[in-house]
Amino acid sequence: MKIDFATTMSRALEQIRAGHPGDATRTIQAALSARAEPRPEPPANRPPLTGPPVEEAEVIAERAPGPAPAGPPARRGLREVVDALARIRPGTPQPGRAPRPRPPIPEGARLETRSFASRHGARDYLLYVPASAPQGARGLVLMLHGCTQDPDDFAAGSRMNAEAERHGLVVAYPHQTRQHNAQGCWNWFRPGDQREDGGEAALLAALAQEVARDFGVTEGRIFVAGLSAGGAMAATLAATHPQLFAAAGVHSGLPHGAAHDVISAFAAMRGERARATVAARQPVRTIIFHGLADTTVHPSNAEALLAATGATAQGARRQERGRTPAGRSWSRETVTGEDGRSLAELWRIEGAGHAWAGGCASGSYTDPAGPDASAEMVRFFLEGS
Repeated sequence: MKIDFATTMSRALEQIRAGHPGDATRTIQAALSARAEPRPEPPANRPPLTGPPVEEAEVIAERAPGPAPAGPPARRGLREVVDALARIRPGTPQPGRAPRPRPPIPEGARLETRSFASRHGARDYLLYVPASAPQGARGLVLMLHGCTQDPDDFAAGSRMNAEAERHGLVVAYPHQTRQHNAQGCWNWFRPGDQREDGGEAALLAALAQEVARDFGVTEGRIFVAGLSAGGAMAATLAATHPQLFAAAGVHSGLPHGAAHDVISAFAAMRGERARATVAARQPVRTIIFHGLADTTVHPSNAEALLAATGATAQGARRQERGRTPAGRSWSRETVTGEDGRSLAELWRIEGAGHAWAGGCASGSYTDPAGPDASAEMVRFFLEGS
């Protein structure tokens, strides 16, 4: 009997987050013991395999901040795997936990939960309407959260609502529940969700179009941004719907088409892409942020994202460096067109892991040391509109 270890490990992670590490251990052990098919005899010219059967349930755990490793990940024993899983994403809301309280909003602003349905599916979403836009919005930002997050968490951590209030933007935060993905991830790696005419890409584009109509947001002022799996889906939306999204912000994400299933997704996250990056058929202005100590999504994906925009083939490149007030070093590579307008930006952040730069500690996956990704994204979006 063939065992789906991706599903097994997902179930074990859920049990750990619920506070039952013993159950997680038993889940993995049961999956391993259920292997009814005996191992084939090794060829005569090959030594027999040795070691415990857990080697076939290899798990890559988060590592301490530092330069991304170049070599292959080490295999771990079952007890070490369970212990490592228990340490993953310590700030993540636990199943059954009370909802995160929403921060106060300015007088006259609105923060409400809405629902959207189309032939491509349905999702709830959190909507922020700034008090600064009584006669209409200056633009719309579609914000896509990362795995295990929800709209309230992402809004609090990214502080995008504060930027929206400052610039008169409406912000929509679609909710990807565990009903649609075991870890609440946008399914950026599934071919059916990477299409213009179907799946999650089509659903999210239709959601953005409806919100834009509701608030009179005109063409050229609809933007998309996301973190991790949300960042990968933002890149997909830029590729599948370039006529809708005027610009995209990708934080700790991956390029469109980098994977076609779970296995290739993990390979792409490790920086092991089997296919070459293809430039977009209709380039969308893109700003990219990535921590150079990210051990969840390899920083090489940021380079692939920049290449996929096609900007480097037609624009002039400029490099600059800086340091945030908190002491975090960064570099920014800007690609500009003949008219001097920025076509793409890539921010490389020294010592930063898998977290939203400049975010608020009240949300998960945030790094308050900066630079301020939300402010820079909004600045980039509006420069081209």
